Amino acid sequence: MADEITVPVLPCRSIDEIDAFYTMLGFTRTYYQTRPNPFIALQRDDLRLQFFGMPDFVPEDSYGTCVVLVPDTAALFEAFAAAMRAAHGKVLVSGIPRMTRPRLRKNAEGRTGFSVIDPGGNWIRIMAADTGPDDDAASGRLTATLRSAVVMGDSHGLHVRAAEILDAGLLRHRAAARTAEVVEALAYRAELALRADDTAAAAAAVAEARALPLTDAERDALAGALAGLDDVEATLLGTE
Repeated sequence: MADEITVPVLPCRSIDEIDAFYTMLGFTRTYYQTRPNPFIALQRDDLRLQFFGMPDFVPEDSYGTCVVLVPDTAALFEAFAAAMRAAHGKVLVSGIPRMTRPRLRKNAEGRTGFSVIDPGGNWIRIMAADTGPDDDAASGRLTATLRSAVVMGDSHGLHVRAAEILDAGLLRHRAAARTAEVVEALAYRAELALRADDTAAAAAAVAEARALPLTDAERDALAGALAGLDDVEATLLGTE
């Protein structure tokens, strides 16, 4: 057989919260009921998600997750990011709901991926359909450490452990690393600090990254990381 479609059905506290969030991201509600059981179905192009409501459900304790394979993670991320900026004035990078940035996943055959953590605490894991090149041997030690931190922070949601890994890598390998590697590591460190509600550490990481000199070519290559710094700064402005 071919052309099968799998539609995940995930838990949430409120289907109305889910409706508002995913409609903001460009989804269309295709089904909605409150009785006998709260239930909602949403669709954006071929991406289909369904949710059932549980009033006593705690999003922070959710294990709900699914993987969505797409041809272009960057394009979908940018669409979601633009929608968040239009609705909230910033990309949601901490708390629930939030969204991570596209990054290489060494635990997913080198695929690039990002996650949307919705109001129900569900992790919608957007992954590239095609595997990436295996270039671990060519990367520096700080980049290798960064990728290990990404596994902890963006795959497992263990942002405190991810920060510990990255701090150790910066301490050991920063002196020998290329400037671009340091900026990328600091950008992720700032994001992890926000997830832990440590605004002081987030601001310090942003300031360090901004102070490092970059060539035009490096700025082009680091467009995603620099945009991530912008997102962190927008969040910090909102907490002042």
